[in-house]
This record gives sequence, C-alpha cells and structure tokens, in this order.
Amino acid sequence: MTRLRLLLAALFALALGIAGPVQAKVVVSFYSHDFGERFPHAFVTLKGRVDATGQAVDYNYGFTARAVSPAILFGAVKGYVQTKEAKYIASSDKQFSVTVDDATYGRLLDRVRAWQDAQQPSYDLGTRNCVHFVMELAEIVGLKVNHQSAFFKKPKSFLLEVKELNPQLQ
Repeated sequence: MTRLRLLLAALFALALGIAGPVQAKVVVSFYSHDFGERFPHAFVTLKGRVDATGQAVDYNYGFTARAVSPAILFGAVKGYVQTKEAKYIASSDKQFSVTVDDATYGRLLDRVRAWQDAQQPSYDLGTRNCVHFVMELAEIVGLKVNHQSAFFKKPKSFLLEVKELNPQLQ
C-alpha cells in the first residue's frame, strides 16, 4: 500500500511539473582515521537508496584484526569486517565520495561478504589490512588505484593517492 501511495504522489508531482524523475542512488564515501587505538583506520560508508527496490541504505564497513595485539606485527591473525557507530564516523576524515548504481552497490556488498567470509587467519598488516580492503572497494566503484602503493600502512595517504589518480574526485 505504501508503494502505491508513493507512486501516486510521484505521478501527481510530475503532472504538476514540480518534480523530475526520482534518482535513487547509493553514495559510497571513503574515510580514514589517524592511527591510534581505534580501528579500522580506513573504511567506507554507503548511504542512499537502491533504485530497483527503494530500499534505504545506511551502512559502513571496515576491515581489521579481531584482536589488536603485537601478534599483528609477526604475521596473519584473525580478521573481520567491522561496522562502527556514528560517533566514530564523525570523528574520521571523509576523503571523497562516489555515487554508484544498483549493480555496483551489489558488487560492493558481495566483496564485503567475501572479506567477512575469508578463511582465517585473514588479516595481515602487510598484505591484507584495512587499506587493502578499501582499495578493492575503490576499484569496484571504478576508481584507479596503485597496487604498488607505498601507503598500504598509511590509510589517509593511500586515499589521498587514490584521489590524485582520479581527477574527477577533486
């Protein structure tokens, strides 16, 4: 019933000429957080609406070690995809945002699930950390990334490098 009401309201607005076609999209924002005791240091937020269903989207994902200890300096440890509270996001630095279509949104969720379901141990500071996670998501949304980056342990620097490689983000 609610969908019917929304459709009728949209048609009425179009008939009056006061609204154009609805463009429901998902905005993917890439964040960094300066090093410290709080993890993950790089993560994304996904906000908006799915075109096909009208479903509201308000998620965030970052990848980190399950237990942050000196063990991460010596090899792979258990990792997981984590979500954070609004306060953490607000205290982080948004580096850039990209609007994606439904298909790209679906691919993002698939990749997040793949990281969440990875065989353990799945976190490695040198080869599979929060920066590697956001790098893969950046590629999915169509951004150029540097697979040979010197910044895989420096989230903010890595995302600024991605921004430089993609002038449309300026």
